[in-house]
Amino acid sequence: VTFAGGMAVEGFTPVVAIYSTFLQRAFDQVIHDIALQNLPVRFVLDRGGLVGEDGPTHHGTFDLSYLGMIPNFVIMSPKDEAELRHMIQTMVAYDKGPIAVRFPRGHGLGVPLTEEPRILPIGKGEVLVEGKDVVFFAVGSMVAISLEAAELLRSKGIRATVVNSRFVKPLDTKLLEELLHNEPVLITAEENSLHGGFGAAVNQYLINQGYDTTRIYNAGIPDQFIQHATTKELQEEIGLSAGAFAETAIGMVRARKQLFKPLAG
Repeated sequence: VTFAGGMAVEGFTPVVAIYSTFLQRAFDQVIHDIALQNLPVRFVLDRGGLVGEDGPTHHGTFDLSYLGMIPNFVIMSPKDEAELRHMIQTMVAYDKGPIAVRFPRGHGLGVPLTEEPRILPIGKGEVLVEGKDVVFFAVGSMVAISLEAAELLRSKGIRATVVNSRFVKPLDTKLLEELLHNEPVLITAEENSLHGGFGAAVNQYLINQGYDTTRIYNAGIPDQFIQHATTKELQEEIGLSAGAFAETAIGMVRARKQLFKPLAG
């Protein structure tokens, strides 16, 4: 990491490709040798989130938190392998400071890779599905699971919006406010620790703007070390599954409708 900082000073375009958990060991260098000087070093973090059979030492469940707290950082997480190509193109072109992309272990979703890589606008998310009752504000691997949850909810008569946030930092606060205008319930979804992560950043922004946070639920990694199993088994165990998301959304929508139910007579 320090060597990459020296390369950036000399005008090169350094890319540090490393496991999410291994970058934890360079935390001090990331702050003092890169971010404090606002150097354009690109970090490509493999094994972000749950890594299944790699075991508890390799779960990359803290990177959105430990990088998100550092000034000057841009943090991205793709919804699939096609978007990862766009993010790599974006980070190579970005020269205003440090930038990171994190993606999970394992296979991609199998989406076509026909489009040429392009530069994404920094801090802009995208709406994949539109609905009026629930908003899934998801990042990375949780986007696909949120889309599955939206399909489950559709069969129950509940319409969900699914947002691919793309950027953990900076947040697309304009899009967030637009989606909350009609007061749906909001579920943030991330494969990262809930402490100081993506959902916490959303909460902080909405609290500072005076929003009603009683209709927000944060889905993510609980405050514990996650043990060994397949990624799917671990997601099911800690509630990061389409079924769990749908169940949470149904409960929140029902509670909100009950809260605003007209008085009898």
